Amino acid sequence: MTGEQLKALESRLWKAADDLRANSKLTATEYSMPVLGIIFLRHAHNRFVTAKVEIEKSLPVHPTRGVRPMTKNDFLDAKAIFLPENSRWDTIVDLPDSSDLGEYLNEAMRNIESEYEDLLGVLPKSYNLFEKELLQRLIRIFNDRALDDMPGDAFGQIYEYFLNKFAMSGAQEGGEFFTPPSLVKTIVNIIEPNNGIVLDPAAGSAGMFVQTAHFIEQDGFDASDKVTFYGQEKTDTNTKLAKMNMAVHGLDGDIVQGNSFYDDKHELVGKCDFVMANPPFNVDGVDKSKESVKNDPRLPFGLPKNDNANYLWIQYFYSYLNENGRAGFVMASSGSDAGHSEKLIRKDIVDTGAVDVMVSIGNKFFYSVSLPCALWLFDRAKEKDEVRKDQVLMLDLRNVYRKVSSKIHDFTQAHLDNIQAI
Repeated sequence: MTGEQLKALESRLWKAADDLRANSKLTATEYSMPVLGIIFLRHAHNRFVTAKVEIEKSLPVHPTRGVRPMTKNDFLDAKAIFLPENSRWDTIVDLPDSSDLGEYLNEAMRNIESEYEDLLGVLPKSYNLFEKELLQRLIRIFNDRALDDMPGDAFGQIYEYFLNKFAMSGAQEGGEFFTPPSLVKTIVNIIEPNNGIVLDPAAGSAGMFVQTAHFIEQDGFDASDKVTFYGQEKTDTNTKLAKMNMAVHGLDGDIVQGNSFYDDKHELVGKCDFVMANPPFNVDGVDKSKESVKNDPRLPFGLPKNDNANYLWIQYFYSYLNENGRAGFVMASSGSDAGHSEKLIRKDIVDTGAVDVMVSIGNKFFYSVSLPCALWLFDRAKEKDEVRKDQVLMLDLRNVYRKVSSKIHDFTQAHLDNIQAI
């Protein structure tokens, strides 16, 4: 399937699914997770069928007992999810009209979760809220023959496309679960995460991890052989989105729910090779009286006096890095010139020599707000380099963009290539 064909398929699937939602009683939020769950199920079935064929070719044969039965571990080795009979796509498609399709899908998701601890409680199970005809039509939409035998990377792109569309439609509060691909790709292209421990303490839907995997695969490597992903996310919904996104892309990662201001679940201070994140901007109300905040080892330059968490996040990203680690993250533009105690913290961070690149991004790159932002890139190896230590590359890209619509801007592939070349 060519890139143009995939784009046409994505657009066709989205239009069909969105038209159904517009004529239903469901809100975009109620609709988004179950639809992503159906994409997950469709893709899981494709991977299951492909893996089953390959596994059957290599099963050992005993002289008296015959061919060894397939096991769940065989599918794990093939990087596929073992699907119980009632969770397989062809079983669902062939259900009689008299079936309770909503409850059947709920049970199919429960059965998958029972097989995989990492997915326990993750998959959507609210299909009983859907009108039966709506569900039947959704199943028909995703039973498109063009999806048969589709490779995992293409299916992953369809999942990302739907995530993108749901973000643009406001299906998740604040759009916080989704970082626009242009910004993720810019960060990945600059810091080049290709080995070791990769952390995102504001993981959203795991877009940073997925793009890291794409980056590694471009060089012909398997991401699971090169990096270990760790993520933390505050909300339950976003944690589920992240785990589903990783599963759709065939990636493993330790993603946990937790508020990064108060709880450092992975305890990776000083251990990370790469840190990438799009944290929520200008958060107020962090309880600085908590011992976990006052004595946080991730805040080596101190607590800012004002009620704004930007300089908590910035210090976290610095502190997680090992002595050669690199970080890239999205930050409110105001973080670059904030005054008072934040100015002093910024000076201390700059004085370390770790600040490598600063990128100014224009308006309309986010789907929920039109404000400009900045990308900060750290390289702690610079701290030991007396020549590079005082050098910071400043890129002003506020007037570099492609107009997608009156409300949305992004970077073209040519823009991304030029940024990487710098």
